[in-house]
Amino acid sequence: MQETRLSDAITLYHAPQTRSSGVRILLEELGAPHRLEVIDLRSGQGRDAAYLGINPLGKVPALRHGEALITEQAAIYLYLADLFPERGLAPPIGDPLRGPYLRWMVFHGSSFEPAVVDRALQREAGPRAMSPYGDFDAVLKAVVDALSSGPWLLGERHSAADVLWGATLGWTTRFKLVPEEPAIMAYLARVAARPAVLKMMAEDAALSAKMEAARA
Repeated sequence: MQETRLSDAITLYHAPQTRSSGVRILLEELGAPHRLEVIDLRSGQGRDAAYLGINPLGKVPALRHGEALITEQAAIYLYLADLFPERGLAPPIGDPLRGPYLRWMVFHGSSFEPAVVDRALQREAGPRAMSPYGDFDAVLKAVVDALSSGPWLLGERHSAADVLWGATLGWTTRFKLVPEEPAIMAYLARVAARPAVLKMMAEDAALSAKMEAARA
């Protein structure tokens, strides 16, 4: 297989105002040249055979870099941040912050999202020995405690983990799936003030409006 090079084109498979919007912000933070392949999930494009060949689950985001294909949010964030080490959004191996960085990247999908989904659907977490997260309150406390010492998840250092968690806490508080704890809301205010976030949120809103008009 041909070696994947930094110079190979990056393609983000994206649907506006979804989980892939955070990846757009990360690409902007990294200054990473890329192209968008827009997927209209509302029209069912995510279930088309062509896209299922990219992600068999029919979800976004997905990322192609040369011959490398990456799905799952945390994997994409980890891949991109390591691809552009000069931007400083991923502590390198050997840095004491690498462990906490990886923890928060993995905690997002392994504990936080399952806890939020179970709470939203009014489902029990299940026996503690079988639950991936234990209980919702413990998960929320871990997040709040980490943000309370801030300003970022790694203290003074902003990282790709903050791009991931900023996007996630933004929509989970907006839809009242997570309480508006003071530490969370202060963190979201810091996230929202970043130029990359302001730019990409405006572009995503415009793309969403354009797609809505095309469906009308």
